[in-house]
Amino acid sequence: MWSCDAFNSTKNSENQHLCHDFHLVLFIFSLLYLIICFPVGLCYNALLVLVNLCNKATMTMPDVYFVNIGIAGLIISAMAPIYLLGPANTKWAIWNFNNEVYITLLILFNISSLVIMYSTTLLSLDYYIERALPRTYMSSVYNTKHVCGFIWGGAMLTSFSSLLFYVCNHVSTKIIECSKMQNKEAADAIMVFIGYVVPAIAVLYAFVLILRIRNEATPLDHDTGRLDPSVHRLLIATVCTQFTLWTPYYVTLLVNTFINAQGKLTDENYIRVLPFIKSVSKLLAFSSSFVMPLLYRYINKNFPHKLRQLLKRIHCGNQGCSHERTVVQQVMT
Repeated sequence: MWSCDAFNSTKNSENQHLCHDFHLVLFIFSLLYLIICFPVGLCYNALLVLVNLCNKATMTMPDVYFVNIGIAGLIISAMAPIYLLGPANTKWAIWNFNNEVYITLLILFNISSLVIMYSTTLLSLDYYIERALPRTYMSSVYNTKHVCGFIWGGAMLTSFSSLLFYVCNHVSTKIIECSKMQNKEAADAIMVFIGYVVPAIAVLYAFVLILRIRNEATPLDHDTGRLDPSVHRLLIATVCTQFTLWTPYYVTLLVNTFINAQGKLTDENYIRVLPFIKSVSKLLAFSSSFVMPLLYRYINKNFPHKLRQLLKRIHCGNQGCSHERTVVQQVMT
């Protein structure tokens, strides 16, 4: 809970005014996000998922990972109004919620963030496999669907340990099992390591392999079964965007963990600035659900064609449009 009450007892009114200014700026940013980014991100994530699921026969390996990212983006987008207009983010909260709702939102956010980061990571690794060994089906759509199932299961299992720490941090110390687990910093440290450090190392390793194979000319470079060149641009844009938007969140989480582990913070500069930075970093993390489907829409050149086919199918129904039936009859004749 972010509050300016800590500065009410101080004689320096500048800290109070600065804290209120931070609240006002964050509230304005949150409203702009909810007015512009929230509906656009929600619609484009829904389109990304719907268009690909309605065209399963033409889905490729990257499409499966982006469907995964789109589903996680829908969850994060749905959570954005609850969090950004709640008491945890601003003093002008439209509603309040109890500890159970807060923990539920936090766990859903952690699961979605893990799915997004690991989908991006495995997309990088599978892209290398597809470039190095095309037509081996090691990174086929069938295998990728199973991998995505493991991503969701792993994200839930990983978040379970954090769930125990968060729950025990919000319940009474009378529960013996939880009396020794009231440590929110441990849960945050787990999320930083598993949710950011491990994917970052894996992505760096995948990029080293991709650069190495791109510098080596092989007879497979002319293979028609290789991925479309636009996939490489989409991969670079995805990795750069995801890590740009999620790095501030995990860095502030790590800084906050170290500060809380050392004890109570006494520096007034950190007291008034750190909550603002934490809220802005989480707003950037929410923004990933808005930016990613737009990147997919404008870089993947197959998506507009699939979208037009879906709209035509919805407009004409299962029987097909009249001019299409005429063409089919002429061909049959």
